[in-house]
Amino acid sequence: MAQTDEFGEELADFVRRVAELKAARSVPAEDLPTVLDAAIFELDHVADQLWPWYERLSSGGSPGGGSPDRQEQQLLKALFQRLPVPVALVDRETVVRRLNFAATSFTGVRAGYATGRPLTGFLAHADRAAFRSQAAAVARGEGDRSLTVHLQQRPSVPVGATLAALRPSGELRNAVVVVLTPSDNRVPSGDSGTGPIPSLTETTRHTTLMDLVDAMTSALLSGPARDRAAVLERASGVLCERFADWVVADSGALPLTRTRVLGPPDSAEAARDLAAQAPAACPLVVEAARGGATALQVRPEDPEAFGRDASGAPVLVRANVTSLLCVPLAVPSGPVRGVLTLFRSGARLAFSMAEAQAMDMMSRHIALAMARAE
Repeated sequence: MAQTDEFGEELADFVRRVAELKAARSVPAEDLPTVLDAAIFELDHVADQLWPWYERLSSGGSPGGGSPDRQEQQLLKALFQRLPVPVALVDRETVVRRLNFAATSFTGVRAGYATGRPLTGFLAHADRAAFRSQAAAVARGEGDRSLTVHLQQRPSVPVGATLAALRPSGELRNAVVVVLTPSDNRVPSGDSGTGPIPSLTETTRHTTLMDLVDAMTSALLSGPARDRAAVLERASGVLCERFADWVVADSGALPLTRTRVLGPPDSAEAARDLAAQAPAACPLVVEAARGGATALQVRPEDPEAFGRDASGAPVLVRANVTSLLCVPLAVPSGPVRGVLTLFRSGARLAFSMAEAQAMDMMSRHIALAMARAE
């Protein structure tokens, strides 16, 4: 039974990666060879692995694992953290299990924020399908791989990624070690005294984010805690215009209820149509409510990702959405009490990873205020 379940998971993973490769057909022509290589790897996987595995299911076995000395484990963890090159430990779905200090400095993403999120979310869109496919191949034991990727925050700088399989103690499946090599072979220092001096632009953006967090905290603490809808309305008012062009608030558990829609001043009709939309018809909202994970998309590929509004038009097309954040409202280990979706349109700068982290923090504050209002 365990072998059958594992084969089913492998097949589901393969189907999901094929869907990603299909979606990647829209990448620029110069990136298509990488996508083609990934597709060939997937075909080889079916011919060499999945089909023979299907034929021998009746004789499957489960590998065992021993427990190494605890002191040795602690030593290995310390060595991992102190390695002078950026290293990440991910699973076959590229979900981050651990980042070392050099990796957090290099990517600009806190280890606590990255853990539990796919590493592909920090890469440029054109690289994600190929990276996910290569990681899956390495996890299957098909050998080490190397490819060139680009971080979303610095898309113009190529980064070498080397992937190798690793079997953690006591686990039945391989994990994947990812070593990132900067194009200039230099790793940003993790020491605050020798790190780069922030630019005026970075400092301004950080200050703006801190002002936003302060405004959100003030709005949540100063307003009356009447009900969850009132909390969402106050939060939406803080976010609209200064942080996002559109704010769509849905409250409750599945099925969600559309609570508030705020948009640009000249979009009253579109706002009414969006307010009349059922949240259950929005794949991104449903996924956020079920999985409890924040979604950040820049130049969304699927125009139907947020469904259609009451007029029948795809929401992302009608609102000219260039980037979006879909954030579940929940405290750690608590239920999802709603979902906030933020759109930016036209020439406005796309949401950054730093802004996504700030919104993730504010979402927990909103969820706490909603819990108090229940």
